[in-house]
Amino acid sequence: MNLANLAPLAVVLPILGAALTFLLIRHSAAQRAVSIGLLSAALLLECILLASVWDGGTTSVTIGGWMPPWGVVMVVDQFSSLMLVVSSVVSLAVLIYATGQGMADGDQEAPVSIFHPTYLILVAGVSNAFLTGDLFNLYVGFEILLTASYVLMTLGGTGPRIRAGVTYVVVSVVSSVLFLIAIAMIYGATGTITMADLAIKLAELDQGTQNLLHVMLLVAFGIKAAVFPLSFWLPDSYPTAPAPVTAVFAGLLTKVGVYAMVRTETLLFPGDTLNVPLMVLALLTMVVGILGALAQSDIKRLLSFTLVSHIGYMVFGLAMSSAAGLGAAVFYVAHHITVQTSLFLVAGLIERRGGSSSIDRLGGLAKLSPLLALLFFIPAMNLAGIPPFSGFLGKLGLLQAGVELGTPLALVLVVGGVATSLLTLLAIARVWNRAFWRKPEDAEYPDPVLLAPVPAGRGTVGLLPRTMVGPTAALVAFGVALTVFAGPLFKVSGHSAEVMLDRSAYIHSVLGDGAVVPPLPRRGSQAVQPDSAAQSGGGK
Repeated sequence: MNLANLAPLAVVLPILGAALTFLLIRHSAAQRAVSIGLLSAALLLECILLASVWDGGTTSVTIGGWMPPWGVVMVVDQFSSLMLVVSSVVSLAVLIYATGQGMADGDQEAPVSIFHPTYLILVAGVSNAFLTGDLFNLYVGFEILLTASYVLMTLGGTGPRIRAGVTYVVVSVVSSVLFLIAIAMIYGATGTITMADLAIKLAELDQGTQNLLHVMLLVAFGIKAAVFPLSFWLPDSYPTAPAPVTAVFAGLLTKVGVYAMVRTETLLFPGDTLNVPLMVLALLTMVVGILGALAQSDIKRLLSFTLVSHIGYMVFGLAMSSAAGLGAAVFYVAHHITVQTSLFLVAGLIERRGGSSSIDRLGGLAKLSPLLALLFFIPAMNLAGIPPFSGFLGKLGLLQAGVELGTPLALVLVVGGVATSLLTLLAIARVWNRAFWRKPEDAEYPDPVLLAPVPAGRGTVGLLPRTMVGPTAALVAFGVALTVFAGPLFKVSGHSAEVMLDRSAYIHSVLGDGAVVPPLPRRGSQAVQPDSAAQSGGGK
């Protein structure tokens, strides 16, 4: 049995869950059971898909019996299946956290009854974007998740959320329009939107037309991925949403943009045509983002700027166009999804326990809640790249790839990556020293919540519900597991990079073994030679 035939269920199950939870809108307990149950089933399915392609096999499934390039195709390879599993782990943890918050708050603010169906629609859009094999269906995936995100961002209807939602909507619409125009131009030039077919037909266009289409897709995806200077919208939009919504946005939405960049750069526009501009943007994204983080006093805004900054590492890995760089970038995407989501969930717990997310008002949290301090410390050190965490391993892989490339710009980026990591540690240490280490009365504007004594018999558990602490701790543990199993994960990341750069496995899995794969363009002074490992990982 071709397990790729199960791939559409990764999209269907969340949509089915959304329909059921909408019908159960007046039964919150049933809503929670259905949404958590179906998302758990989707995660199990995606683990099976990842296992089926772990050794390098790339498979595809056509929807409705329409063969490519006429029909919709879904492609399962190492990269897409790894992103599916990591995104579903994160989505499930956030969903459990959100339901716990809802029960603790009496469903007064977030999540409200509409949260569950909307959240599952968001998950369906993310899964569709990771699996799709054609550009228009990728656009549909983006629109599904963006439409759901509009609703989630404005839950509660407060003034700041509405204002942030308007900015988010405008920027997202501009990005979507650019993407749709690019799709129309690509279809007009080639007569197809199936990516495997485009990998062949785009090579037949003149270089000027290729560059125009290339730049348009990069701009559209760069907005969604929050690449500088197209990242201005993110720090003002994300922190205003409810804690679980901010967490899933920070972990997933920008990474879908990064995924689209990786997929189109390696499959549709291989070579180094725009590598220099991408490296410059990667450096600016890293540096400007972390400098913005250092200027923040609100933990959620600080984390939003670090999110922007660390997108630069992923773009750096992509821009090197090497198996080592791309493999490290794939690993870093998986790491960052997990760690960034964990930190935003912890930020929600900090706000709940301390009454604020401003480090000017916080203090003494390490004494008041040692568990909360531990939950912050582990992913914070991971984000900063302290050995032996996965953040250090991912950055080390990227920096080694940059040194191996050896160009002056790559070496500048290596220095910029090290500096960004040190500044990230400085920003995180500032939060730790002020919010956790100093006494509450030493805060610039001490919050009465911190100065008030804890009621007898309540302790930290009474103030932080287990249903919120549990999924946060589980996600922090999953981030640690990425370190423990870094060897196998680096192996699959490196092999997925080789397969993506070679392209033949992807094209043959969709169009058949008879499809003629165009030769890879020359990079620098030498033609690119397919890696032998990539050739051995052909379609099944």
